[in-house]
Amino acid sequence: MFLIVMAIFAIYAVIFILFEDFDRRRLNAFDEVSDWHLLLFSVVVMIGLGFLLYRYAKRMDQRITSEQEQKNSQLRRELTQNIAHELKTPVASILGYSETLLENPDIEPDIAHKFIVRTHEQASRLTSLLQDISLLNKMEYAAQDLEMSRVNVSLLVADIISESEHSFEARQMTVKNCMPQDVNVTGNTALLYSVFRNIIDNAINYAGDNTTIEITARKSTHYWDIEISDNGKGVPDELISRIFERFFTVDKGRSKSLGGTGLGLAIVKNAVLLHGGMVSAKNIPTGGLAVSITLKI
Repeated sequence: MFLIVMAIFAIYAVIFILFEDFDRRRLNAFDEVSDWHLLLFSVVVMIGLGFLLYRYAKRMDQRITSEQEQKNSQLRRELTQNIAHELKTPVASILGYSETLLENPDIEPDIAHKFIVRTHEQASRLTSLLQDISLLNKMEYAAQDLEMSRVNVSLLVADIISESEHSFEARQMTVKNCMPQDVNVTGNTALLYSVFRNIIDNAINYAGDNTTIEITARKSTHYWDIEISDNGKGVPDELISRIFERFFTVDKGRSKSLGGTGLGLAIVKNAVLLHGGMVSAKNIPTGGLAVSITLKI
């Protein structure tokens, strides 16, 4: 910025000195002392204004940096508070059930078994939560360490559908996998698995029984456009813009009962962005939710 301003004022000074008025049609050398004085004055003004602009730009950079640091600090505080809040419930449950078992060695076997099962469920939820937090941190702070390779997304999605067959049957859901067989992208296999696993799991858990999940993919010049849609309940319009936020759930009670961590779609968003793509969600007018993903070919 400073050099650009100096160059502009230098050009201005030369033109102003060489052309004493607008009627002159030829260039003359500096034949008067006043010309040199005017040139010196212009140079001083140029340096002064350039210095002021430099100071202004520097202060603006410092202000922007400070505001960004404050914003990041606020986000970290909120994230820490959210993590602490989410960890508190399973930890408290584990402590409560275990203390009851320890303090009552003669407790009835059926009740003891029930407490052990619930303790295991909460421990599993706690493990999932810690794994999701670790994955998010890895994407944000160690993305350069992720191994990238050629990934066949078609096979990846087919494997997830096969793994989820029992869940589809339990909810009497139908899956229409309309993806072509050659959906290949460059990416991290584990992260891409998490992307489609989380979206499909969300559809299984929240679309409702007797619904249909449809998966399609369309190839453009540089991207694969992949859509996973269902004809279920959808998401309230006022909340749909928030579903990719960390720890945000539309139905908190149902999410916890299903063992959800509230981080699934946040992982989806971060992973897709890390692969240079985009993700969005919209309600379908006839009912249901459609999640669209673009991934570089």
